[in-house]
Amino acid sequence: MSHPAINIKKPKTYHYHDEWEEEFFFAMKNNKCICIICLLSVALPKRANVERHFRTVHKQYENNYPLGTEIRKAKVKQLMMQLSMQQSYFMRSNTKSKSATMASFKVAEILTKHKKPFEDGEIWKEGFIKAGELLFQNFKNKSEIISVIKDLSLSRNTVMRRTEAINGNLEELLKENIDKCRFLSLQFDESTDITDIAQLCVFIRMVFQDMSVTEELLTILPMKGQTRGHDIYNSFKSFINKTEFPIHKLVSITTDGAPAMIGKHNGFIALCKNDDDIPNFTNYHCIIHQQVLCSKVLNSDNVMNVAFKIVNSIRGSSLQRRKFRALLEECESDLGELLLHTDVRWLSRAKFLKRFLDLLPEIKEFMATTNKSYPQLEDNKWVLDLAFLSDITAKLNELNLQLQGKNKTLTDMVSAVNTFKAKLSLLETQLRKGNLRQFENMAAKSKERNPSEYDQYADKITLLRNEFVKRFKDISQIEDVIFFMSFPFNNEIQIEEISIKFKEFLDVDQILIEEEILKLKYDIFLKSRASSQNNFWNLLCEEKYPYLWRCAAYLTTFFGSTFLCESTFSTMNAIKTKHRSRLTDDHLTACLRIATSSYEPNYHKLAENMQCHVSNASFDTT
Repeated sequence: MSHPAINIKKPKTYHYHDEWEEEFFFAMKNNKCICIICLLSVALPKRANVERHFRTVHKQYENNYPLGTEIRKAKVKQLMMQLSMQQSYFMRSNTKSKSATMASFKVAEILTKHKKPFEDGEIWKEGFIKAGELLFQNFKNKSEIISVIKDLSLSRNTVMRRTEAINGNLEELLKENIDKCRFLSLQFDESTDITDIAQLCVFIRMVFQDMSVTEELLTILPMKGQTRGHDIYNSFKSFINKTEFPIHKLVSITTDGAPAMIGKHNGFIALCKNDDDIPNFTNYHCIIHQQVLCSKVLNSDNVMNVAFKIVNSIRGSSLQRRKFRALLEECESDLGELLLHTDVRWLSRAKFLKRFLDLLPEIKEFMATTNKSYPQLEDNKWVLDLAFLSDITAKLNELNLQLQGKNKTLTDMVSAVNTFKAKLSLLETQLRKGNLRQFENMAAKSKERNPSEYDQYADKITLLRNEFVKRFKDISQIEDVIFFMSFPFNNEIQIEEISIKFKEFLDVDQILIEEEILKLKYDIFLKSRASSQNNFWNLLCEEKYPYLWRCAAYLTTFFGSTFLCESTFSTMNAIKTKHRSRLTDDHLTACLRIATSSYEPNYHKLAENMQCHVSNASFDTT
């Protein structure tokens, strides 16, 4: 059966022809057929359209500039040059506007990193202009430079919006890393801001396939009501559900020792462990907090209470403070005045005691001029107690500083604590022998060199060392695993014993762990590179050593302390002050993220996503 022929309409195509430039004064620019006389474009670049426009709108050009003459060619050339100049002007203007927008983003980031308020952007701009007037006064393009600076948008609202946009960009980068990471751990801490709103700070530590690590602020969760364990849990669980946070990657949580965090039944950790949506994880009490709690066993009230009273009597009165400073000037002391101490600032106690001890002669002389009497200042035994406390707190401070900082691994922190415990044993032995080589303040104040005189101080060091052993018992349980992961090719390692520790740590089959340890022990490729590689475990093939690789990743992921949260609270107190008490929770989070982040914002992307306008004399339009 024959089918009737079907007429298929062939679509028409239209193409611009170069001869139309001289014939009809039309040119093709940016895929548009444009009249170079009036700059109007035609819908379709076909001959009938361009001819109709030329004959109707610009028919006088046919008489004034006859086709084929030199005068017509000159006119076409002139109009084409004008069109090119006009387009390049708008292109330069757009580039200039984009540069100004990117610059305003950079200034906003710097202001936030330095904890400055949004309105300081206007001060920056004023300073730019005033400095530019002087710096570039002999430059030929001075007016152009000043004009560019004036185009910079740095009003309060502009800096605020730039901060919001940068925060959004950093959140995107963080989300990308969270999606890519293999495992993650969290640290939690809570503090109140200037308006007494409890802010729950959450930091995240991510480990990737190549064993690289990134630490970033995950979120700040404001808690307007109570801060009990289930309040913290509900706030965090709401955040997980809202952001679709991949909680299945969680391997550990680190907190302080507050009952709301580690309470046996209603604490935050207990509630998380009872949640089926949250995987099994390891939890740690902040090592820095535990180290500070260990120092409480020294029982230094007999020294601290007297020193407090004396310092407060001098520093608490403006007149007494001036008199004491005048006395120091007369004695030509270069130590400065007495320092204050508070238990919240852990490191201040050693500095407080050291300054008090150094200024003890001046303090005695000054107190003699007042009506207050402190016989302890003349008691050699009390002065020796003061010297001992100054020496031992200085050593505790050294440990505290070693435990602080970003990118501290659990291995680093355990090593520092174990070193200090060994040092305490050495100090105890030396004191019992009357050796004061490591106690310079005691050596300076001691009148007699009788070794039995120092037994009481050796007993305090023994008490301190025992407290360290007791408080770090949970860390010591995985110490053998940490040791093996640091020295996997040590011939003294007993495979059966260490495999038991691995089984408890990873909750896996002991036989499989033993096989992997044996395989690793005789792996010539890895053994030859163990001493030359800074990060040995990134050489491990996960398919070949799945459990050892996971153990290395876990230990790399673990937070050992809540230092990042603590330092962020110091930043929060510098940002949200009594002068910025109306700062919203969202803006506080944005400022803290920018101030603490290690990410570099994508300024080009931020500028492209915004409508680039220059600053207006009366207001900013961006």
